[in-house]
Amino acid sequence: MRINCIEFKTIRAQRRDAYLARQNTANFLVSESGRSLDSSNVRRTFYRLSRQTGLREAGDRNGPRLHDFRHRFATESLLRWHRSGEDVARLLPVLATYLGHSNVRDTFWYLSACPELMGHATRRLEKRWEVR
Repeated sequence: MRINCIEFKTIRAQRRDAYLARQNTANFLVSESGRSLDSSNVRRTFYRLSRQTGLREAGDRNGPRLHDFRHRFATESLLRWHRSGEDVARLLPVLATYLGHSNVRDTFWYLSACPELMGHATRRLEKRWEVR
């Protein structure tokens, strides 16, 4: 079953609201109390967990960032869709919604951020031009 990005967001919000006592919050990702997440606390928690799991050593100032995981998720989703022959243009709004982009064009840059994705996009474009 295929769903559009509005349905996707609605289903996720319904699941979140069913879990929380507080309904219809303006924020999509919230704490257990239903309040918006504090970005400083999220980063501190990530750094603590990354040390506990061995992603970084105690005292390391460099290492993976939360945004690195977000980027990896976006590029891997796009690659998986390309490799399986999915209609990426149709699915891009779903990814944009999931990433919290207010406009799908803010998600397009992921196509150029990964050489393999750029190759897939180029081949699809060339194939489309051949048909004309």
